Amino acid sequence: MSDDFLFAEEPEQVESTNHGSWKILIVDDEPEVHAVTKLALSDFSFQGKNLAFFSAYSGAEAKQLIAEHPDAAIMLLDVVMETDDAGLLVASYIREQLHNEHVRIILRTGQPGQAPERQVIINYDINDYKSKTELTAQKLFTVIMSSLRSYRDILSLEQSRLGLEKIINASADLFSSHSMEQFIDGVLQQLTSILGCDENALLVSSSMVAGNISGDVSDPHKLVVFAGQGEFERQEGKPVQEVLAPELLDAFETALKSRGIVYRDNYLVAYCTSKFTHGSLLYISGLPGAITANQKKLIELFSQNVQIAYENVQLQHEIEDTQREIVYRLSEAVEHRSIETGNHVKRVAFICYELGKAYGLPEEEAERLMFAAPLHDVGKVGIPDGILNKPAKLQGQEWEVMKTHASIGYEILKNSKRSIIQAGAVIAQDHHEKWDGSGYPAGKQGEQIHIYGRIAALADVYDALRHRRCYKSAWSLEQVLAHIEAEAGKQFDPKLVEIFKSRVDKLEAILQKYPDSED
Repeated sequence: MSDDFLFAEEPEQVESTNHGSWKILIVDDEPEVHAVTKLALSDFSFQGKNLAFFSAYSGAEAKQLIAEHPDAAIMLLDVVMETDDAGLLVASYIREQLHNEHVRIILRTGQPGQAPERQVIINYDINDYKSKTELTAQKLFTVIMSSLRSYRDILSLEQSRLGLEKIINASADLFSSHSMEQFIDGVLQQLTSILGCDENALLVSSSMVAGNISGDVSDPHKLVVFAGQGEFERQEGKPVQEVLAPELLDAFETALKSRGIVYRDNYLVAYCTSKFTHGSLLYISGLPGAITANQKKLIELFSQNVQIAYENVQLQHEIEDTQREIVYRLSEAVEHRSIETGNHVKRVAFICYELGKAYGLPEEEAERLMFAAPLHDVGKVGIPDGILNKPAKLQGQEWEVMKTHASIGYEILKNSKRSIIQAGAVIAQDHHEKWDGSGYPAGKQGEQIHIYGRIAALADVYDALRHRRCYKSAWSLEQVLAHIEAEAGKQFDPKLVEIFKSRVDKLEAILQKYPDSED
């Protein structure tokens, strides 16, 4: 195209609406300006994308248009339309009311004297100011190209900011499963931003943390999705065979066998080194062009280090799971000593969790209660077998000895620095206290009894009554409900009794899921 002035005549209008294009908003009250602008930029391309044009013919239309297309890259904005300052009001609206800092605003005017350039640049957050008479085809090409580069860089910085924000937010609680997923997602976002590619990224692993519920990590080819972006969002836990196309699976297999990085077309698959497992694979698509040496070094560093953080979380989870299993097994050992079979401590734990959540405990506290509840009767290790397993009703001094198990349990657990064990000490001490103050060992009443103790007391009695013991047969659900309701305000917290009644179907399901061996 020649370098003639663009607005000297009225050429035929040409549209460009390619999917994935850069959005250009043309705001001008002269239809020929729209037509000529589209014609002059009809063959424009930047980073493999052409331009998609959207038109408005007044300031009011422009405000509606930018609200509908907040992802627009550039607005070519006429100053004088229905009023002498219509374009300036649109610029103010975009920045100050919509808070859209991304779109590049290029003012164009046929009457530069009415809005002096210096004053406009100072007073309005615009990015360029051009007189229509000076805007040749070449100058229009230049200003669009430079503006798109600025817009691209702004988006890249924004993606980096969002990625860093995710990483910073995750770092406060890095070793929880949720935060680790957020951390990996943030790192993926950082890497895709730095490489200048699109948002399709994927991290897969053979690790149990990634969701390999089969438990078989001996086969490195049994990979599942751990984190995903773009088209892979919300695919976590799925086998890669369900997520990836055959050609991608082939690239994954090549990277896994070579333990290296595979570059193909516009995507890469990188093997993430591991000392303990078969490692992970990172997939990123939409690479804008040839990968530079610096970018390759960045990918190598990432693939070497991301698995370290990943496996640190695995180890942390393994420690936590081991601690919880020890609590369960020791508690079950106490129950076996008292000739009570199977899953009593497990049922009480899950019942406590359900009641705790319904009572309004935060998730963290409800989980702590669940993991500590199995320790409620640990003090029975100090009770003689003759009393502990007596099939008949305990008499006088025998009963006094049995009651000491609450204090014994508290003394065993009280000096621990672990939150779960501390909670277990509270439960052991308070789970035989009664709402009306007639319980033991301290005769506490009402809310003097720790909420953990109140919940564990109800859970323990409910489960004990619903199952056979050496001194009684199992009660029916109707009998248990009648007894617990009668004890509201006496043995049990009345509020908890109402919660119990409203959740009894869920609690019965727990009993069905974890029966004793003879049930």
